Amino acid sequence: MIRQFELVERVHSYDPDADEDMLNRAYVYGLKKHGTQLRASGDPYFSHPVEVAGILAEMRLDTSSIVTGLLHDTLEDTDATREELARLFGEEIAKLVDGVTKLSRLEVQSETTKEAENLRKLVLAMSTDIRVLLVKLADRLHNMRTLQHIKEPARRRRIARETMDLYAPLASRIGMERVKRELEELAFAELNPDGRASVQARLGYLREKGEQIVPQIEAELTRTLKDGGLDAQVSGREKTPYSIWRKMQQKNVSFEQLADIMAFRIIVADTAQCYQALGLLHGRYQMLPQRFKDYISVPKPNGYRSLHTGVIGPHGQRIEIQIRTAEMAEQAERGVAAHWIYKQGGPSTDAPQYAWLRSLMDILDKAPDAAEFLEHTKLEMFQDQVFCFTPKGKLISLPRGATPIDFAYAVHSQVGDTCVGAKINGRMLPLRTQLQNGDQIEIVTSKAQTPSPTWERFVVTGKAKAAIRRFIRVRQREQYLQLGRSLLDKTFHEEGYEVTDKGLEGVKANFKQASVDDLIANVGAGLTGSREVLTAVYPGLKQPRKQGGADIVPISRARSKAGKAREAAKKDNGQRQIALTGLIPGMAVHFARCCHPLPGDRIVGIITTGKGVTIHTIDCATLESFSDTPERWIDVGWDSVSDSGGGAYTGRLKITVSNQPGSLSSLSTVIARHEGNISNLRIVNRSMDFFDMVIDVEVADVKHLADITAALRATPAINAVERARN
Repeated sequence: MIRQFELVERVHSYDPDADEDMLNRAYVYGLKKHGTQLRASGDPYFSHPVEVAGILAEMRLDTSSIVTGLLHDTLEDTDATREELARLFGEEIAKLVDGVTKLSRLEVQSETTKEAENLRKLVLAMSTDIRVLLVKLADRLHNMRTLQHIKEPARRRRIARETMDLYAPLASRIGMERVKRELEELAFAELNPDGRASVQARLGYLREKGEQIVPQIEAELTRTLKDGGLDAQVSGREKTPYSIWRKMQQKNVSFEQLADIMAFRIIVADTAQCYQALGLLHGRYQMLPQRFKDYISVPKPNGYRSLHTGVIGPHGQRIEIQIRTAEMAEQAERGVAAHWIYKQGGPSTDAPQYAWLRSLMDILDKAPDAAEFLEHTKLEMFQDQVFCFTPKGKLISLPRGATPIDFAYAVHSQVGDTCVGAKINGRMLPLRTQLQNGDQIEIVTSKAQTPSPTWERFVVTGKAKAAIRRFIRVRQREQYLQLGRSLLDKTFHEEGYEVTDKGLEGVKANFKQASVDDLIANVGAGLTGSREVLTAVYPGLKQPRKQGGADIVPISRARSKAGKAREAAKKDNGQRQIALTGLIPGMAVHFARCCHPLPGDRIVGIITTGKGVTIHTIDCATLESFSDTPERWIDVGWDSVSDSGGGAYTGRLKITVSNQPGSLSSLSTVIARHEGNISNLRIVNRSMDFFDMVIDVEVADVKHLADITAALRATPAINAVERARN
């Protein structure tokens, strides 16, 4: 364990103005508070905070950070309070310690929830002071160094997995490559010891076989640069076992096929010499295609700058070369800690390299619970980057596989919500197009646009997913409220009552709902029956009779026979009809895929648990399966906008086409001429003479589909047409 005077001397070695008195007081306070507590290794518990402080001193951080490291577990594991820390060490220290403290006192349902809640608090804390993250990384690094002392294998693997998925990417995001590499190696050793041992064995074999290769390559690279007039420092190193393993997995290649197991670093005096060195090396050695990356002109989001290239170098070896200045090298290894300026006010989290942190704050704003926040955060943190530009030249970094929707949300949430199209390098392309490095994106917006649920299928950033899901939840709730109110109005009206908020307020607790709106939305979602609410409000009301196991409810019922449906409609002319246009499919109201109802069809609604209402045509065979649950049936109709064909609906046709040249062309021409649009086509049977196919056609209403059907029947190449059912 680092002794008190040793820690003070370490800090004074790089910061002569450090507050020695505060360091001493924090050391003594932490030692006293942790007292006789022991770690899993049997060492005094206080050895952990001291080692964390030592790691922070290696990062050359300020006094407040070192003191926070000494005290970071006092709130969680001792009787210390935040007020006491503020009184003894100041509000700044108390705030930092509280930000690092885990939420172990919370009652949580699972380890995943606990992990998510801890991350949520960490993001909130480090959004105002990045030192919280630095202390947390030092804490995790020491815990990983002593992981072997934990006896339970499952717990060790959970900690290692959390480190690999969250803390190593977080270290990378602030440019602390040295910390990131060590975290990855320690986690890799726990998660895949066999894989690590295999890579190490092969690296050992290479060392024995080519013991002199690295010094020889270093000498030749140095000579090449010196001949060109450059005085440079050249050093070579092996890549870590985990980075080698990850490349083998990503590229699906064997160890022997990797081209960059050895990496050489060239340090020069200034930026101009970086490009001069690159020119000398490319002039001397054959460059490997697609291996050149200029992170000086376009730095990584964490501020990393360097030139990367791959060449077939001395002795025919494939090698990776990194060219940078000493300042860039320091930044690459130590990240945000390399230019610590807290004595002058500290680095601001508004800087460009913290855009990712602002994205996490947006996700935190939009995620409904900790588990979804954790999912979106992992998406945001743990992906390779592509770099794209706005029309004004602003650089936007996104995960690989990102689309224009991701780009729009990265620019601003409002731009994402109102996106209707995108120009990529001057060409209008689909919103699901994957972006490439260097693309220039212009987003086309419209005030009338809202996020589409289908976007969630192809966006990859956590920020975009969180925003789309939030919009869907809000719109879904609106739909559930509208439907729930309609169902309650109908059920109460049939018994001669009127539904009131006062009546619902009195029974909301019976259904474990916090508000009247929550109760109504639950009815709309099919999770609570409207009849249950009625009997709760009026307990003296007689229950419906039973017959054959099914409730006999005194309401009009739609049935799968057209006659019964007409009867039901006549018996309840006063029912409020549901407006079907303008709804988002798949939310509170959606159309059945078995019968594809169209405006003009006679329809009926079926309440589906968790989805709201599914709309079927009255002759749909699927309705027979609901005959024993009449309480789930609801009479619906098309509003005046729907009847006028104000939207695009899918009608399905079964068509038999002659197997001859031009048949499909004739079919598509007829449909297009009648303003229909083929959205899907599937051949279900083919023979020498005929093709049987099923076609989905976008139409305005049932009359529109009938016109297209009639035109198809008059086409010589088409033998039979009928509307597909079920």
